[in-house]
Amino acid sequence: SGMPRFVILEHERAGEETHWDLMLEVGDMLKTFRLDSPPESVAEGVTEATPIFDHACRFLTYEGPVNKGKGRVRRVEDGTYETQAQDGGHWKLLLVGQTVSGDYELIRSEEDIDSWSFARV
Repeated sequence: SGMPRFVILEHERAGEETHWDLMLEVGDMLKTFRLDSPPESVAEGVTEATPIFDHACRFLTYEGPVNKGKGRVRRVEDGTYETQAQDGGHWKLLLVGQTVSGDYELIRSEEDIDSWSFARV
C-alpha cells in the first residue's frame, strides 16, 4: 500500500512491569514510544508515552526474546498510519489497525520534554 506501518509490542521483562512499545515506521527506522497502557485502553482514552531509542524495522514483524534473553516481546497490534500534521511536540496520526484505529495524537508535555501523551481524538 505504500503507507508507513506501525506496531504495538507487549514487552515483558523479568522484574519489571509489563509495558507496550508503539513503533512508527519513519524511513528506515522505527520511532518508538513506551506506553503504560495496552492497545485496548489506548483505543478509548489516553496513556503516557515515553520516547525511547529508535528501533530497527525488523521489529515490525518480530516476536520473541529481547534484552539478551531477559525479556520477550509479542505483537498485539499492527497496521498502517498516515501523518496528518507534525511539529516538534505534536504529531497527529490516522492509525489503521484492528484495535487502535482512527485519529490519535502524540503530544509532548510543556513541562517535561521526555513526557508525552498518546490519545484518541
